[in-house]
Amino acid sequence: MRETTPYAISTGIGGVVYEICWYMRGLEQWFTDMLVNPAFCEALLDRTLKFWLDYYTGFMKEIGDIIDVVMIGDDLAGQGGPLFNPDFYRQVVKPRQKKLVQHIKSLTGAKIWYHTCGSCVEFIPELLDNGIDILNPVQITGKGMDPEFLKEVYGKQLVFWGGGIDSQHVLPFADPDEVKKNVRANIEIFKQGGGYVFNNVHNIQAGVPPANIIAMYEAAYQYGFSD
Repeated sequence: MRETTPYAISTGIGGVVYEICWYMRGLEQWFTDMLVNPAFCEALLDRTLKFWLDYYTGFMKEIGDIIDVVMIGDDLAGQGGPLFNPDFYRQVVKPRQKKLVQHIKSLTGAKIWYHTCGSCVEFIPELLDNGIDILNPVQITGKGMDPEFLKEVYGKQLVFWGGGIDSQHVLPFADPDEVKKNVRANIEIFKQGGGYVFNNVHNIQAGVPPANIIAMYEAAYQYGFSD
């Protein structure tokens, strides 16, 4: 496969160790479980971890030598900050995430891409310790997610895959010229020294003017290549 494409080959799935628990329990009930029954949470997390360890053991056996990026994710934050107590993450969730990341890395030389929406800045040191190489979607409108701060503090340790435009205010509501200005400003920050992959912050939502989508891609091609 590497001989037939010049592009990076990526694979993976979101909602692994932690997020899949709220799919099963429901978001409100899962957060209640964290408070009133942490032992149950640990038991369920152990089961989800085992599933993904087994899954990636078999998966990487088949494709581990041909891929460049493995995508995983567990949403940890909302617009204003963490979705739950960061101490619970450090004590309960993180050890299991780290075990999964290290297991995947033992099976492939691919980089690990991690998705979490929102203001995840408080978790970045923990994600780096887990062995994460790439952060997505870099929600620059989240609290504390200023592009200059992120690049200055973490740019030598982490690849940013996203953060290309304010997708909440600029992409849906500005004119194409403003879209291009916003894309250029973010790219100029993130691309310095490399370690950046342009991407809109998460998915393009319904109602975004097609002209703005075109403007975003035009600006990315115009300004997105490293000097």
